[in-house]
Amino acid sequence: MEKSVDWQFDSYMQEIFQMKEVDIREYSPLALAYIGDCIFDLVIKSLVMNEGNKQVQKMHKETSSYVQASAQSKMMRTIQEHLTEEEHGIYKRGRNAKSVSPAKNQSITDYRRATGFEALMGYLYLKKDWKRLLDLVKIGLCSVSDRSAFKEEE
Repeated sequence: MEKSVDWQFDSYMQEIFQMKEVDIREYSPLALAYIGDCIFDLVIKSLVMNEGNKQVQKMHKETSSYVQASAQSKMMRTIQEHLTEEEHGIYKRGRNAKSVSPAKNQSITDYRRATGFEALMGYLYLKKDWKRLLDLVKIGLCSVSDRSAFKEEE
């Protein structure tokens, strides 16, 4: 039986800061990627922290290996076959968006694919589809990691 993901952070944010409801279709792909970068970073940092206390530099190095464009690009290649038509459209809009900041030590292909990945993460986050977001992250992590925590259950 599948457990639902019950997360009330967004409700508290709306209540405490009087945030308004917004139509996520109004956001540009780069705006979606902006928040998607943050939520993916938070997911990875949470997983790294869950492995136990260690030096912050070590946690940062582990996190960086997953949040860099080349890793996100590789994850996205695996995730693509699992996307719905709607999700694939969001990914493509993000991938094709013209960014003002150049890729740092990454290929343009990896950078664009990573931007599409982040746009998809942002879209799912703003849509409040936490379970789908985490399921896709897990699929992607399985393709780039040999860690047991990131692998599919046998």
